[in-house]
Amino acid sequence: MPEASSGLMASVRRLLSTATAIASTRLELLANELHEERLRLTQMLFFALSALFCFGMAMLLLTLLIVVLFWDEHRLAALGVMSVLFLVSGALMVALLRSKAEAGSKLFSASLAELAKDREQLGVGRE
Repeated sequence: MPEASSGLMASVRRLLSTATAIASTRLELLANELHEERLRLTQMLFFALSALFCFGMAMLLLTLLIVVLFWDEHRLAALGVMSVLFLVSGALMVALLRSKAEAGSKLFSASLAELAKDREQLGVGRE
């Protein structure tokens, strides 16, 4: 009888070892995805702020150029048209930003796919 219980204990130990290895691998994958997403978001923020600064300067200088060109006769009309143009552009950017925010992220998609594969291979969730 001691041989049967030792075989059972060895089997349980192997099962626990395998489960621990699977969990460890999945946690490493999860941490890797989280790190990659953080790097991607940091890069996107840097590029967005740089682009915002450059476009802001360009718009400011363009507005100044247009106002100077029409200084003698239509300076108020030029300022009004440029203000409306920037207001419409800003509203469009807000709408695009909202649609992007509502679209969601693919964060943890690889981890969830791997967990689904594990579940399928183990036969968990089948009815």
